[in-house]
Amino acid sequence: MKIPKRKLFLLIIFAYVAFSLYAAYNVFFSNKVISRVHRVVKNSGAPVGGVRGGVAPFVADEWNPWEEEEVEYNSALNRKREAFKQHMSRIEKKKPQKYKVQIWGKAAIGLYLWEHILEGSLNPTDKVAQWREGQLQSGKVELSFYTGPAVVQGHVPLDMNSLVLVLNGREEQKVLYSTRWLKHVQALVQSRTVSHVAVVLLGNEQCDNDWIAPHLKRNGGFVDLLFLVYDSPWVNDKDVFQWPLGVATYREFPVIRPNSQLITASRPYLCNFLGTVYKNSSRETMMHELRQSGLEKECFIAARDK
Repeated sequence: MKIPKRKLFLLIIFAYVAFSLYAAYNVFFSNKVISRVHRVVKNSGAPVGGVRGGVAPFVADEWNPWEEEEVEYNSALNRKREAFKQHMSRIEKKKPQKYKVQIWGKAAIGLYLWEHILEGSLNPTDKVAQWREGQLQSGKVELSFYTGPAVVQGHVPLDMNSLVLVLNGREEQKVLYSTRWLKHVQALVQSRTVSHVAVVLLGNEQCDNDWIAPHLKRNGGFVDLLFLVYDSPWVNDKDVFQWPLGVATYREFPVIRPNSQLITASRPYLCNFLGTVYKNSSRETMMHELRQSGLEKECFIAARDK
């Protein structure tokens, strides 16, 4: 049966229009099917950037078949991490704690402390060097010593827990210089750079050391311990101790290492004195008493006036 061309053409036109209307209906009027696999966001008429007071976009739940396994794995991983942190913390606590102590020698008796008592060495060995330093290890304590004219405030390494400051307070000019160092150290304590402070002080022969009293911790200061050369009514063996004058290191006395012979051998002299006798000093009084009592012949004495 032969179909007329006109009817065939009209049939094609009708099919095209019907398909177009069906497609337009699906695009503009039909409900969209939300996939359970892919995440779909409905904006509900809100702009992309969001508007204050607008409705928050709705996010469909994402279905993950491995969700339970991932949760269990992450939970186990977190438990392992926490156990490792606790293990490392226990190891850190068991490590022997080290204490770093610095000694700043701003008086000659600092050399006596470092070389004769602690038996430390200095670098460089040149006694007139502007900067000299040394290190010692004694058990858990690491000691560092700095001395010389170039050791000035603000230019000394501050890698320490505690500080021993060696000062000279014998005369007014030295007291002013020592006070400036104490103020510098006080600032370090206030900034928590230093935890503990001890002072080794060459005191006044007339026991006139009141200038340092406000700096002691018992008086509201920051100095925990004071080691004082020459006698003083402050000495209580709790926070104030008497300290030996030692030897005149600038006279180049040799460092004598202790040995058994020093203990067992008899002394050839009852006492000895090597030093400078200053006018109106306790040394002048001592020399007078030695001569008056006749002990001058029993003692080895090498005195000089300057």
